[in-house]
Amino acid sequence: MTELSTESGREVRYKDVSAAADRLSGIARRTPVLTSSSLDRRIRANAFLKCENFQRTGSFKFRGAFNTMSQLSAESRASGILTYSSGNHAQAASLAGQILGVPVTVIMPEDAPAVKLEATRGYGAQIVTYSRAETTREELAQRLSFERSLPVIPPYDHPHIVAGQGTVGLELVEDVEDLDLLLVCCGGGGLLSGCAVAAKHIRPGIRVIGVEPAAADDATRSFYSGRLVTVRDPDTIADGARTPSLGTITFPLVLQFVDEMVTVTDGELIEAMRFLWERMKIVVEPTGALAAAAVMAGRVAVEGKRVGIVVSGGNIDLQRAAQLFAR
Repeated sequence: MTELSTESGREVRYKDVSAAADRLSGIARRTPVLTSSSLDRRIRANAFLKCENFQRTGSFKFRGAFNTMSQLSAESRASGILTYSSGNHAQAASLAGQILGVPVTVIMPEDAPAVKLEATRGYGAQIVTYSRAETTREELAQRLSFERSLPVIPPYDHPHIVAGQGTVGLELVEDVEDLDLLLVCCGGGGLLSGCAVAAKHIRPGIRVIGVEPAAADDATRSFYSGRLVTVRDPDTIADGARTPSLGTITFPLVLQFVDEMVTVTDGELIEAMRFLWERMKIVVEPTGALAAAAVMAGRVAVEGKRVGIVVSGGNIDLQRAAQLFAR
């Protein structure tokens, strides 16, 4: 597999996030921070929701994809790139490719949400589907990368990806003063580690907490054991958090900059989604509701504190959402 090269090395620091913010200026949206008096009363704290469901392509993933692809060589831009994703990174890379003139091939599971498949195709990407039972996306990417001589842009485990995702935390801490806590969902750890790097630099005393589905708790177990744990094809409605493990770049960053990891059940995810849809009038997918669910379910002590909550995305088929709410 052809690795996408980087001159910045394997570590990610605040200067990388700040540089990513400059590249994204005028391209990515500076998404709104919403509040809810109903939520504040329920959790007895002041909550500030950074709504990346209003980002281009409907999730935070556009930030990392554009930051990475904007740094490609002219040769790589002309030949194109290969990536893999269950949906949100697929859409992000496809739109970034459309903007930058880079052909994009995306490996997606055949059971990926239809809304994400259709959107990715709509942005002009070539899609290659695979069966989770027959192979992994990493194995297929390795083969296609060799056959087609395409560099691979991974969905989370690359320093440019992490730096781009970190602009979410940078913006939130800049826009809301004196945050005590920052809660971020965790799949492969790109968003969590990037936000932690940025938030800790701007506000050193802030506590950063990652949130996973209980059925996909590889990062939580990795965090507390100090060794990388893998969970294959976890059974959770949070499809964006079904990554098997943290990466070689994101794992050390999580250990260094994150203070705590917690998990929530799928039932608690649905309850949080319902609240965000009904009371705050925002469309949020299951993965996007992870951080809010942790607060609402009492997984984190927040009473009397100022709490930043990252809502990571809103890409969900409406029929699927109705099925979840009918449970």
